Amino acid sequence: MYVKVAICLTFAILLLISCSIYVGTIDAKSYFFPLLQPPPLRLSLCATDRPLRVYMYDLPRKFNAGMMDRGTSQVAAPATVENFPPWPKTSGLKRQHSVEYWLMASLLYDEEEGSEAIRVSDPEMADAFFVPFFSSLSFNKHGHVKTDAEADADRQLQVELLEFLRQSKYYQRSGGRDHVIPMTHPNAFRFLRQELNASILIVVDFGRYPRNMSSLSKDVVAPYVHVVDSFTDDDPLDPYESRTTLLFFRGNTVRKDEGKIRVKLAKMLAGIDDVHYENSVGTPKSFKMSTKGMRLSKFCLHPAGDTPSSCRLFDAIVSHCVPVIVSDKIELPYEDEIDYTEFSIFFSMKEALEPGYLIDQLRRFPKDRWINMWMRLKNVSHHYEFQYPPKKEDAVNMLWRQVKHKLPGVRLAVHRSRRLKVPDWWRQKR
Repeated sequence: MYVKVAICLTFAILLLISCSIYVGTIDAKSYFFPLLQPPPLRLSLCATDRPLRVYMYDLPRKFNAGMMDRGTSQVAAPATVENFPPWPKTSGLKRQHSVEYWLMASLLYDEEEGSEAIRVSDPEMADAFFVPFFSSLSFNKHGHVKTDAEADADRQLQVELLEFLRQSKYYQRSGGRDHVIPMTHPNAFRFLRQELNASILIVVDFGRYPRNMSSLSKDVVAPYVHVVDSFTDDDPLDPYESRTTLLFFRGNTVRKDEGKIRVKLAKMLAGIDDVHYENSVGTPKSFKMSTKGMRLSKFCLHPAGDTPSSCRLFDAIVSHCVPVIVSDKIELPYEDEIDYTEFSIFFSMKEALEPGYLIDQLRRFPKDRWINMWMRLKNVSHHYEFQYPPKKEDAVNMLWRQVKHKLPGVRLAVHRSRRLKVPDWWRQKR
């Protein structure tokens, strides 16, 4: 009897498996030959909600924090959260190019909640690799000093960093494509930057980068770190009437390239009662006067500088002063997430130089529309705050999210490079 029951059960099980295979609910290969199954596909990072996993190289302090403290510049051990120095309050204009500092600080901070990126100790687990070299601070520290010895110090750091990266199997594996390198000063990494053109560069614009080195497709546009104080209690009964200056500009009017427009605008806007257009340099007193002036102005003028952008735009944003942007080649941070036309006004350089046109447009600008822009500025200004510890949706976390958006393109380039015999064949004449 038991033999018959066993035979019947075996027959029933075999019948059930056969039917399942026939209708497709069981993969026969995986059922009978599990070892022949391929490994599961690695999902695109953008298809997940998890934070970006970043491996940060342990570089000696001379490449980063050592530049802020001469006493530790020759210490071989890397900076840690315990000995990482605070950003100095007396840094002046150097602060505007300090994005590299805040990105590194965010990875030293060991808190995953609300973070777009977390540091991993195993490089095999990393989605991206961060190179903590303060290239902008290196230029500000060494490059501005007109001596061969100081210039050589900046160059030597770049040479040593390249040697370090070329010995890294992870840099070799991707050709540097998944490596994140901040270069926010126009002259950052000026001697050897072309050697890193495959990496994800953190830049403020593309004014001094050739097209074959830097582009929106692979690089991340960062905001300057603002140098005026943020306006945290901007709640007047009538914000439009409380700001008595129509248009405000305070900065260096002698600039290169597109920035030459500043001198022309100074002549055009001179003598207009409710327009403040003043030549100044970056000093602590000047920052305080700019803070006060922006808070009392409806519109803040942002003409191009030596490159298409400048810190002034982000000073205006945190002052809730509607930016008036005059720059034909400017690129803006997080523009896949933020629509700048909701709180900024744009003029071409040609339009801005047409006598009377710019001021006429601002005088005719509807009050209710201005108030909507002012409210929008208050809602977005936290995206332009660099701070430690980092906060959810602040500038650092927005930048890490931008890096995350670049990684599918990085993976595509890496995979194609492994099989292409003729690189970039589609660019050749057909």
